[in-house]
Amino acid sequence: MAAATTTNGALATTANATRSNGTPATTPNGASATANGSPASHHGANGPGNGGAPVPGSGRDHVVIFPFMAKGHMLPLLHFATALSAAQHGMSRRRRRLRVTLVTTPGNVAFARSRLPASVDLVALPFPSFPPLPAGVESTDALPCPSLHLTFMHATGLLRAPFAEFLASLHSPPLALVSDFFLGFTRRVAADAGVRRVVFNGMSCFASAICKALAASPPASGFEPGAMIQVPGMPEHVVVRAEEVPDGVTKRADPDNPFTRFFMDEIGDSDVRSWGVLSNSFAALDEAYVPALESFYEAGARAWLVGPLFLAAAGGGGGDMPDGEKEQDPEGCLSWLDERAAAQPGSVVYVSFGTQAHITDAQLDELVHGLLQSGHPFLWAVRSDTWSPPVDVGPNGRIVRGWVPQRSVLAHQAVGGFVSHCGWNSVMESLAAGKPMLAWPMIAEQHLNARHVANIIGVGVRIALKAGADVVASTEVEEKVRELMDAECKAAKQMRERAAWAQQAARSAVSHGGTSAMALQKLVEELQETYDDDVGKGANGV
Repeated sequence: MAAATTTNGALATTANATRSNGTPATTPNGASATANGSPASHHGANGPGNGGAPVPGSGRDHVVIFPFMAKGHMLPLLHFATALSAAQHGMSRRRRRLRVTLVTTPGNVAFARSRLPASVDLVALPFPSFPPLPAGVESTDALPCPSLHLTFMHATGLLRAPFAEFLASLHSPPLALVSDFFLGFTRRVAADAGVRRVVFNGMSCFASAICKALAASPPASGFEPGAMIQVPGMPEHVVVRAEEVPDGVTKRADPDNPFTRFFMDEIGDSDVRSWGVLSNSFAALDEAYVPALESFYEAGARAWLVGPLFLAAAGGGGGDMPDGEKEQDPEGCLSWLDERAAAQPGSVVYVSFGTQAHITDAQLDELVHGLLQSGHPFLWAVRSDTWSPPVDVGPNGRIVRGWVPQRSVLAHQAVGGFVSHCGWNSVMESLAAGKPMLAWPMIAEQHLNARHVANIIGVGVRIALKAGADVVASTEVEEKVRELMDAECKAAKQMRERAAWAQQAARSAVSHGGTSAMALQKLVEELQETYDDDVGKGANGV
């Protein structure tokens, strides 16, 4: 049996997985997990004659959450775990808090623990050895080169057996498993244990529905560069350029593509056979695209829009959630912004392209020249360890290479706009802060997010990405930054108005009675109501 490493350095069998504080993991009623434990019978879990609703001590008040090991995938589910553990669920006198357990690997424990309240249990499964993946690399942001990303995804598939042992060790089966799209094996493990699986893929409903629609019904003429594509099943206004469609969709029909083979072999139908879909979005942005998304899942599956999850977590943390991102400002970004706010509020442009995209030195050179030529102060999070600016950026330019408290930066009154790669987490954070964006997508579905942001929501402008050009010129950067930031520019005023609307909509969604707050409550209630003797069949069936 594989060994699970605890944070105090001790070893334990996987079935006896330990919490992050080194104490034995316990089941929902407080009993210690047994090495050979198996899920209780369905009657035992739900209580006979109760229509599937949980009764005290039944065990169906426990949710297990399993994020993919990448910072952009982990953070939303850490926030979801916090929000879920803080809220009370159930009906009338039976309302109570859920027990929440987050599953990860030893190398991710410290990151997760610093961002979770003490009420959330943390279980570490041993990360598998999978050459040529270097030992100790347990998150995609630690990969020494992008070419190992697929190897990393294959390695995570080897967590299936330890995870199955962990679920079997629980005294009674959980109410649900919420797990990442890339961890396809978790659906079968959950079904075998008699547990509903809710899938999380980190994308908006807009982007998810487009990807599924075009994968299922690609245009007859293919994805010809420059072609505009009307997306089947989506509202009429949803038209995308062929170049905006992710490679994972355009190359889906190529059996020799290694990512295609991974999706076929490791994920298969695990996504669409899930009981439901968790979305880090909110109704005002994504409600129109929910029917299209749900149409690709089995009958009865629903998309649950419960975001922005970091706002939901902040509103329900009970004061005991260590906000690691807010506390950590090793580069002094916020104090630098304080000085700019005193001189001119809203004057600083914040620049960040996330942790996954690789940007050439030539592009970084053009970007810094464009930022300086725009005349606006800028704070720029650079991920390259080798690039150095070819010019002196002066006192109104700040380049940082360490951790940046992005949510606090975006919320700062000195910041007036965000140059972003349009990863969905960054989009959510920018909208919640009421800041417009210069959309500069790099990979995956980010191009679709850029269309959503700029062309549909109206809270941004897009950088011009010319076909065949490897570098965006400094003149283009200068022009678009000015369009984003200049106070007298009509387009900028309109973007700011829309950004203010989005900010209010985001806050309203997670407030008491808001669409996301109600969706979270309803998600738990419907899960509790669905359990009967046939659990494990149907939408999340075996």
